[in-house]
Amino acid sequence: MSIEVSNISKSYGAQKALDQVSFTINKGEIVGFLGPNGAGKSTLMKILTTYLSADEGTAMVNGNDVVTQQKAVQQSIGYLAEHNPLYLDLYVREYLSFNANVYGVAKSRIEEVIQLTGLATESHKKIGQLSKGYRQRVGLANALLHDPQVLVLDEPTTGLDPNQLVEIRNVIKNVGKDKTVFLSTHIMQEVEAICDRVIIINHGKIVTDKKLEKLITPGTEQIIEVEFDHKIEPQAIAKIPNLTGYVNTHDMIWELTFVSDTDMRPAVFDFANSNGLKTLQLNQKNKNLETLFREMTKK
Repeated sequence: MSIEVSNISKSYGAQKALDQVSFTINKGEIVGFLGPNGAGKSTLMKILTTYLSADEGTAMVNGNDVVTQQKAVQQSIGYLAEHNPLYLDLYVREYLSFNANVYGVAKSRIEEVIQLTGLATESHKKIGQLSKGYRQRVGLANALLHDPQVLVLDEPTTGLDPNQLVEIRNVIKNVGKDKTVFLSTHIMQEVEAICDRVIIINHGKIVTDKKLEKLITPGTEQIIEVEFDHKIEPQAIAKIPNLTGYVNTHDMIWELTFVSDTDMRPAVFDFANSNGLKTLQLNQKNKNLETLFREMTKK
């Protein structure tokens, strides 16, 4: 197990940032950690990286306790903080060389992480001359210098333009092939593109923890949008098998919700045919991660 969190609680005065949080992450998983501002994401990441201590509970990283085995935890984690701290007056290689000395790793590792994070063309520049996207790459390169088994990335794509987002996404996916990645972000498309699994936290409590594919496409719930060629009464719509909800969204367009393991579009088509209706359009809709996030954190 790469990360084990058991009943972690943390308060700042009267405010409870984390309330009995528990989860585990297996080696090789890329897990998105989502939640509104103030939900407790950064607090938990700081506890895992030994920057903060929990009030209650335990946390382990690669089998090492974050309180009693801090040095072992620090050696096995690569951490990119939300506000990436960099020495802007240093050159890229100079900065990485300084940190390589701190970590006690071979200087050959500097070239490896430069290539891994796509920094080669900018590595001769001062960090202050780099774009936000390349500064994030420097932060990632620094987090990877000591070849950690676990990467903890707090908002690694904040402030990036669409091209930079794609670049950093590819870097994270590439380094995540042989490492465990625990990543916090507000950009749902990035989670859908990068992560295997999603943990959502709200008001310091875990509200969901599922594989991404199961979260976005539940096995039994289906939403079907259908447009008929003329109006039909709700009482008639309600007779469709396995229907759990229906909304007349516009004119002759209905949004139908079913609970079934089988595709319900044929049943809707058969219903239309038996009632003398024609289907002008018939589409299956799935909730995206952004919609689910809003539903789970709106309270």
